[in-house]
Amino acid sequence: MSSSSNHNPAPLPGTPLLVALTGGIGCGKTTVLKEFRNLGIPCFIADDIAGAYYQEPSFLNQIRTLFGGSVIRPDGSADKQAISRIVFSNPQSLQQLNQLIHPRVWSDFLLFAASHPQAPYLIFESAIVYEYAFDKLVDKVICVYLDYEERMSRLMQRDRATRAQLQLRMNNQLSAEEKMMRADYVVLNYEGNPRQRQVRHIHSQLLETAISQTSH
Repeated sequence: MSSSSNHNPAPLPGTPLLVALTGGIGCGKTTVLKEFRNLGIPCFIADDIAGAYYQEPSFLNQIRTLFGGSVIRPDGSADKQAISRIVFSNPQSLQQLNQLIHPRVWSDFLLFAASHPQAPYLIFESAIVYEYAFDKLVDKVICVYLDYEERMSRLMQRDRATRAQLQLRMNNQLSAEEKMMRADYVVLNYEGNPRQRQVRHIHSQLLETAISQTSH
């Protein structure tokens, strides 16, 4: 899952500042993203874009080739639960799926960036920014942090999944602490913590960076 960024095209000159937003599953990236959208910042959600690929016959054929006919339902749609069972228990299968999806996601993000030339910066939201080396392609990275037990509690309720199932998913990502250490900015997403104030502070710093970059 690492260092595949050499397959991804570089941003076009003159595009806005590119900012990745990441964090472990269950950390509350969606709520933080909403704060940036409230500030008028265009946001690109990688999982939503990738999810749309599963509606395309050509993509489904690639999935069938990778994982076999058992991951395609009788009606021709993808059985995402079957795919998840395969990839989250087999790192090689997960890498194959990522190599199929993520260069295309990045290309779609560059099209998104080109369509927002007046924005001071854009947000690319993905749980695997570091795992797939997207951090090498953006200007700044924001990490949303929540400790392990709080995330596990939220996910068990949200996804109705067992601790063991969730642990398998988490094992395929860097630890939340590692992501936090490597990020340029961190949002501590605890209840009662002033999330909006943290986002506004990061927003003001990114605006300064964007202005400085434009002036040079």
